[in-house]
Amino acid sequence: MTTVVVATGNPGKLTELQGYLQALDWTLALKPEALDVEETGQTFIENARLKAAEVAIATQSWAIADDSGLAVFALNGAPGIYSARYGHSDADRIDRVLTELGDETDRRAEFVCAIALARPDGTIALETEGRCPGSILKAVQGAGGFGYDPIFYVDTQGKTFAEMSYAEKERYSHRGIAFEQLMPALKTLDLTSSQ
Repeated sequence: MTTVVVATGNPGKLTELQGYLQALDWTLALKPEALDVEETGQTFIENARLKAAEVAIATQSWAIADDSGLAVFALNGAPGIYSARYGHSDADRIDRVLTELGDETDRRAEFVCAIALARPDGTIALETEGRCPGSILKAVQGAGGFGYDPIFYVDTQGKTFAEMSYAEKERYSHRGIAFEQLMPALKTLDLTSSQ
């Protein structure tokens, strides 16, 4: 069994990735607490690459990283890569997006998830980007999920992420789409070599 370091210090993220990667013979481990990667990329994929590469080099192990967020079309893609830092709490972030959108009629948005897998030498072996299209409601709807989930309406499902079951969100979310795209390549990848 191969150990792959997840470029996060968040145990919840580790558990979530274990769900997506359960078909693989991998043991997932959190990155060392002292290792802090500065996200200096201008896009989700650049940040995912940065995190995966730096953690792989520091731990001399394979490393997987994701970077994700909400992009609102009428706000020129904001909050984008700053989604987690768009306020001090989930409620702050939601209020800011709703205030900035105001009465804008174009409420199209998408959640984006970029994933990168790095070899122990820091080179990127695989990467992908999943996108879930939707729209921003004018008020919160649903009590589940986290972050922007209560205002992100998935048109094809007729509900917000906050109204979906865990299994539904896993299937239709940007992260679910990204892992679905990546899984065929991950299943054929030989992690016992560094090539």
